Amino acid sequence: CVVFNCSDGLDYKAMGKFFKGLAQAGAWACFDEFNRIELEVLSVVAQQIQSIQRAISEQVQTFVFEGTRLKLDPSCTIFITMNPGYAGRAELPDNLKVLFRTVAMMIPDYAMIGEIVLYSMGFVDARNLSAKIVATYRLCSEQLSSQHHYDYGMRAVKSVLLAAGNLKLKYSQESEDKLLLRSLIEVNLPKFLVPDIVLFEGIISDLFPGVQLENKDYGDLEAALQHCIAERKLQCNPWFMRKIIQIYEMMLVRHGFMIVGDALGGKTSAILVLADALTKLYNTKSEFKENAVQYQIINPKAVTMQQLYGSFDAVSHEWSDGNDSLLTRNNNFYRVVLLL
Repeated sequence: CVVFNCSDGLDYKAMGKFFKGLAQAGAWACFDEFNRIELEVLSVVAQQIQSIQRAISEQVQTFVFEGTRLKLDPSCTIFITMNPGYAGRAELPDNLKVLFRTVAMMIPDYAMIGEIVLYSMGFVDARNLSAKIVATYRLCSEQLSSQHHYDYGMRAVKSVLLAAGNLKLKYSQESEDKLLLRSLIEVNLPKFLVPDIVLFEGIISDLFPGVQLENKDYGDLEAALQHCIAERKLQCNPWFMRKIIQIYEMMLVRHGFMIVGDALGGKTSAILVLADALTKLYNTKSEFKENAVQYQIINPKAVTMQQLYGSFDAVSHEWSDGNDSLLTRNNNFYRVVLLL
C-alpha cells in the first residue's frame, strides 16, 4: 500500500498518472489529506476514479483511461483520508463522495496506547504510568497559557513514550517513575514559557510525589560542549549549556523543531556548538555514540518555496527535489541540520 500526502499543488494530470500506475499494478493507495487538493481538480479526479471502478465492476481485462488503453488488475484499491474543518481544506464534491464509503474516526484512547507501548518497552507499571502521562497533558491544557506551539495531542504523547523507552534501555535498573518523570521534563520543559514552567513543575510534583531526580550525567558530551564553546570564543555559563542539552534531547525524539527567541539570544550559536560537539565525539570514537553533523544555513526569504522543498514540473509532471530534500537525501551517514 502506497501512502501519498496530497497538497494543493496537484493537478488532474499528476493524479491521472498515479491512477494509471495503480490500475495496472493492482496496488493499494491511501491519499492522505485528500481534501487539500483544489476543488476544480477534485471534480476531474472523481471522473478518473469512476472510470477505474466501473472497469473493475464490469470485470474487463483492459479499459480506456484518458485516451490510453490500460491492462487492468482488479485488486487495485483507493483510500482517502481527510481532516474536515481545517484551514486550506475543501469539501468534497458530491460526485466524488458517492464513490467512497465513509468511515468516521474518533479520538483514540491515549492511556491505552501509552500502556501498550510502555509494556512493549519493558515497563512493568505501564498502566499507572500511562495514566500519569494523560493526566499531565490534560492538566497542562487546562492550567497553562494558550500558545501556538503547545501541543498536548498524540504526537506529544508519542514523544514522551519514545524518550521513556530510550531511558529504559540506558538505565534499566532505575525506578520507572523516575524514568517517566525525566522523559516528561526533557520533552516538554524546553517549549514552555517562563510563567508556565512554574505551573508545569507544580503539576508534575503533584503527579509524582516524593520522586526526586538527580542531575543527569552527560559525560563526554558535556566535556565536548565545553571545549567547542571555548573554541568559538563564547562564554560557557550554565544557562547556555542547559539550552544546548535541551536542543539535543529534543533532537532525539523529534524529526524537526523550531528554536524561537529574541535576536542575539544564542539560538544559532547553540545549534552550531552542538553540531561541533557531536562531530568531535564521532571523530574521537567516544563511547557516547553519535553521528557527525553536517549543517547548512539557508535563508528561506532568498529562495522560492519550490526551490526549498521541491516541485512538480508543469510540462513533464516529474518531481524535482528542492534544497531541503537534496541535502537530506545526499547525506545518509550524517545527522543533517538545516538552519532556516
